[in-house]
Amino acid sequence: MTTEPPDGAHGPRPLDRRSPLPLWAQLFDDLRRRMQAGAFTEEFPAEHRLTAEYEVSRHTVREALRKLRADGLVIAERGRASRLDTRRIQQPLGSLYSLFRELEGQGVEQRSEVLRLERTADGTVAGHLGLIPDAPLIVLERLRLADGEPLAHDTAYLPAEIAEPLLETDFGHTSLYGELSRRCGVKVTGGRERIQPFLPDIRQAWLLGLADREPAFAIERLGRAGERPVEWRETVVRGDRFTFVAEWSDDSRAVALAPRAACPSS
Repeated sequence: MTTEPPDGAHGPRPLDRRSPLPLWAQLFDDLRRRMQAGAFTEEFPAEHRLTAEYEVSRHTVREALRKLRADGLVIAERGRASRLDTRRIQQPLGSLYSLFRELEGQGVEQRSEVLRLERTADGTVAGHLGLIPDAPLIVLERLRLADGEPLAHDTAYLPAEIAEPLLETDFGHTSLYGELSRRCGVKVTGGRERIQPFLPDIRQAWLLGLADREPAFAIERLGRAGERPVEWRETVVRGDRFTFVAEWSDDSRAVALAPRAACPSS
């Protein structure tokens, strides 16, 4: 059994039976809140414990657990107690984010193997950045690891005129955006991102430890500092270790989260 206190961040909060939100949805939200606060690290509570803690029916508990499993937050296997899915990384959509900070914030050890950090030129990438075709670029290619296991193959291009100081950086355990701000005085403030299913090539599959023809996510990202494009990034992410999450409300200013819409990361 866990030794969490009945109150505080790890403990359950009362459900509002007068709320129009169904009890199972309130229970789902509260369990997710407790997870984010660090609860259930040793084991996830059984159905009977949750029915007693929240004073709800087993049907309500099962609906909440079904949603937790569907969202990849809890693993349920026959003959074993439910447990948190600590292998799957959650990534928010529709906001400026740093993959480095998101992983660290979720308690995941993040490090990178730098495959390439050098000057280069690429006419297609230069076009994305609004530069002449032979403009010098800095390219940073990394294999991103989460808790020692491959998560993403990441290649970022930046204009050499602003990113030259990055050539002296050790990117084994730091963020690109943090170093870009610290060493170059350039802060990424926004951008756009396109996410789509993708079949990695042989090299990418080998780097990420994927089986032949195993799908992944492909992400293309354009980062801007103010109005100026300063980063073009191509990332392949393991689909079995990554979940994209969007939150919305009926009174929020609309950000259309069509299959191709999102924002940048580092």
